Order: sequence, then structure tokens, then C-alpha cells
Amino acid sequence: MAPGQRHRSDREIESLDEFDDVVTRGSLAGHRVQSVDLSHRTFALLSADTTGAIFLGCPMQPDAAAKVRSDGALVFPPVPDLPFDPYRGLLYSPDELFEGLTAGGYDATPDALAYAWFQETKADGDIFASMLRSIHDDAISDALDELLVGARVVGVMGGHAMARGTDAYAGAARLGQSLARDGFTVATGGGPGAMEAANLGAYAAPHPDEMLAEALELLAKAPSFTPSISDWAAAAFDVRDRWPGGGDSVGIPTWFYGHEPPNAFAGHIAKYFANATREDGLLARSNAGVIFLPGAAGTVQEIFDNATPNYYESRGEPTPMVLVNREHWTERLPTWPLLQSLAAGRSMESRIALVDSVDEAPAALKLLTGDK
Repeated sequence: MAPGQRHRSDREIESLDEFDDVVTRGSLAGHRVQSVDLSHRTFALLSADTTGAIFLGCPMQPDAAAKVRSDGALVFPPVPDLPFDPYRGLLYSPDELFEGLTAGGYDATPDALAYAWFQETKADGDIFASMLRSIHDDAISDALDELLVGARVVGVMGGHAMARGTDAYAGAARLGQSLARDGFTVATGGGPGAMEAANLGAYAAPHPDEMLAEALELLAKAPSFTPSISDWAAAAFDVRDRWPGGGDSVGIPTWFYGHEPPNAFAGHIAKYFANATREDGLLARSNAGVIFLPGAAGTVQEIFDNATPNYYESRGEPTPMVLVNREHWTERLPTWPLLQSLAAGRSMESRIALVDSVDEAPAALKLLTGDK
């Protein structure tokens, strides 16, 4: 199942259309309603059975709220003055996180405002703020799981410092394009650099090859998110506007690294406050394997975060791991020899590979998975 073909529990309601559909069938009993504005559905709430229902962040009129509470429903009211919705039922879109970019620059966007809130509340140690972050991240995980039901997900890991306009960036984009065309759902850490390049490649997959080449040229005019996130993001939206209807992929970024804005090429963005939840979730959901492009400390951490469950088979059969750039992973950061030593004599030994170039990675992945 590709991203966008959502699967959810029959009891979860995440849009007004879903709410209306359930009400026409007569009962809201036992349902969970997430972030749906019910201000204009008072008659429905007064009429329907809401026994055991849970309303998470759903605005409603006072008489409706009183009635559903009397039915035994739980009502978690919206939290005022937050730059994010802790109860959200769906993942973010690039347009949502970058709303207001053109008018006010990046600092005025919901993404930047959520990061500023995180920095402020993290410093004062408020238990209420901590609870809100946890609720938000759990809601994001729930939405991500619903999105990816049935999908063959390949994670692409790599550093944020990879600049647009470089051969490495173009190679990562070709990788994302190839994986998407092979029917995989591309998932990345959702940030700049190698992550953006892989999401860009997946976005370009439905278009002719010339589109990717032209897009790479346009993006090279704003090579990095420093010094201006606004210019960097605007260049990505220019590409999206010029070539609408791109392919879907997933970005899983975090507000923990405030210097890393999300990229605009992932159609679905699962952004977390807790980086540990984000890291583990990204790797755990990469059920068809992970490709590791050259990176620094963060990518090394991801390699061994992925190697550990493969070593112990705590998530079942080991998933493929492909490391790209022999010199990088054997000399500069000699991760490969240690990975080989860990894998020796275990099931994961036949699920790891080292290749010289990014263009070899899709074939290596197919070999490890037994695909032809």
C-alpha cells in the first residue's frame, strides 16, 4: 500500500467527512475522534449515542460537551495558544509546516514556531509541556503506522551537510528516484542534505528523467539551508510548483535539531519532539531495508541502531543494510569492519553489503532481499 492509501481502525475518526459518515450510521459509541472541529455538529452530538467515546482536541459547543460527558465520553479540550496540535490525526504536509514562508520568512512558519515553543518549554521543565510533547509524538506515530500499512519501506540515511549542486546530492536523488520506481516507499530523516535529495528523487519518480536534472540545477542556486532557511525552502517550493504531482515519500524529522528544517519534497512528514522516538521509529518502519549514505556521527549511530535488532533478531528476520562508499566506511569512519564482525556467523551476515557508489545500491538491496 503506497503512502496516501490510509488504513485506520474502524473506531478512529480524523476528519469531518468521517464524522458525518459515522453519525449517519447512528452511533459514535466507542469511537475516538481526533482534532475534528465539531462546533457546527451540535445537533449530531446531542442526538447520537456517544457512550465510551473519546474526543481529542475537538472544539464543540458547551451544551454538546456537557451531553457527551453525561454519556460517559471523555473530552480532552483543545489546548489554547499552542503552535501545534498535540492530538492531530494526520501527518504534516510541507505546505502546513511552511505556511507563511512567502509572507514572513521561515521564522513565521508553524515549523519554526513549534521549535521556539520546544526550546522555551524544554528549558523550564514544565510537566504539562512535557505531557503535550508526548501526546503529540504518540499521535504522530499512530498516523505514521496507519499510513504505512502494507508498504515496502526503504530507509535512506545520510548527513544533513550534503549540499545541493554536488555529485553526492545528485546521486542520492537518483537513488530515491530508482527506489520509488521499483515500488518502494522511500523514508528519510526528513531534513536537508542527503535526506532531502532522496525525498526529491522519490518526488521526481513519476516525471520524465529530464525533470530531475532540471530540478537539480534550480536547487543548486540555494545550495544549503545556511545562511537562509527561507531561501533554501523557497527554492524547493519553486521546484514543486513547476512540476506538481510528484511522487510520495516519507520524511521523519525532529525539532530536537533546530538547525535542521524539514525538507519540502517528502509528501508526508512525521515530525517529532523526541529524537530517540523518531530515530527508532524510522529504522523500525524500514521493513525492506536501509541504505546508508556517507555521513558523520548521526549516520554512524543509525547504522548501529539498526544493527542491534538485526543482531538479536528482536524485530524478527534481519532487514537488509547497504553501506555506500567503501572509502568512507572502511577508512574515514571504519564502520564496515565492525559491522562485518558483528554479523559473522549470524543470520544478518547475508543481509549486509558494502558498495562503492550510490548507483550500485538499488541492485545490492534487491540482491539482499531476493528480489529480481
